[in-house]
Amino acid sequence: MYARMIHDLDGSTHAVPYGTRPDHFIISIDRRRLNEVMLNMAEKFPLVKFHFNHRLVKCNLESGDMTFSISGGATVEHTADLVIGCDGAHSAVRGVMEKKILFDFKQEYIEHGYVELETPADKSGDYAMAKNYLHIWPRDTFMLIALPNLDRSFTTTLFMPFKQFDQLTTETAVTNFFRATFPDAVKLIGENHLVKSFMDTKPSSLISVKCKPYHSGRAVIMGDAAHAMVPFYGQGMNAGFLDCLMFHELMDQYNDNFDLVLPAFTKMMQPNGEAIVDLAAYNYIEMRHLVNTWSYYFRKKMDNFLYRLMPNSWVPRYTMVTFTLTPYSKCIEHRDWQDKMLTRAAWIGGTTIVAMALCAVLPLAQMEDYLEHSTRIGRTFSRVVRGTKSHLGYSQFFLRHAWRYSD
Repeated sequence: MYARMIHDLDGSTHAVPYGTRPDHFIISIDRRRLNEVMLNMAEKFPLVKFHFNHRLVKCNLESGDMTFSISGGATVEHTADLVIGCDGAHSAVRGVMEKKILFDFKQEYIEHGYVELETPADKSGDYAMAKNYLHIWPRDTFMLIALPNLDRSFTTTLFMPFKQFDQLTTETAVTNFFRATFPDAVKLIGENHLVKSFMDTKPSSLISVKCKPYHSGRAVIMGDAAHAMVPFYGQGMNAGFLDCLMFHELMDQYNDNFDLVLPAFTKMMQPNGEAIVDLAAYNYIEMRHLVNTWSYYFRKKMDNFLYRLMPNSWVPRYTMVTFTLTPYSKCIEHRDWQDKMLTRAAWIGGTTIVAMALCAVLPLAQMEDYLEHSTRIGRTFSRVVRGTKSHLGYSQFFLRHAWRYSD
């Protein structure tokens, strides 16, 4: 998918590209199919053994001893040199870690839930909408999205505050709601199919998790067990894969010495885990609300222009997060720096415009005399006034004084 396709209330659409290059696209993948592919690849390794329907009920983090509950109520025990907990947002391994001293843990449910629907293929068996887009119906406090599937359907999901879901308890209320807020989507999904699917589905919750450290004894957690996030950046699975990649590199770097690898893993990845959790939460606001504002498009054009001008110095946040291996925490730091630079540029630009206007109506000597004996800002403004005498003077002023007085 190369862009977001925004669906306005009047049925009009417009595309918002994810990036500026042909390789700037995201991929819509069937999770079950991906699991099958990964399992098939893993079973080719002779040392890999699969044990399904095993629920961890006890774990000694220091010895690596584990007890699992299996079907029929029986238990089995296993011991490992290293326990890697990739067991999701409600991780049992992390649950054991939480009982240790100096383990920080934060879990948060947002006030919004979701209901998953489906947009089927059209009557000809083709996609009902353009297939190379993430379709979004942004309505400020809630949104509908649709992602394409290989069978030419779209997985369509409504994200909305629970208090609004609570108001949709009858078929009539559901019908009126979708007709009023997503009229074009109703036609694509089919009204009867939409209402039946909605009434048969209970809204699910969205959770985020932050914790520290990611290791204890002979155990380490990765993926959602370490940093569960809301799904709005599409980085949950990628962040888990990144954990694996970095852990592999650390194993090579420290010659498989767990005493060195595990602390290094926490130090490297924990700040990035917290960062992507925050980025994902922010992106929900961007997707449901900010894409309806002019300031979002102005900033996006500004970022893309500067990226083309200075590709090594100015990279848009979405590009950094999605299309590079820049650590998530660094993505936030770079964006904060960009915000400061634009704020400073706007401050200097606005001050210069005012100075030029005053130069046109007031004697320069009189204005400088007043400003030089005024406030710190006034003295800065006086320098801008002098700088407007020529392009060279302004350039010199900008380089010498812009960063000093704009904080």
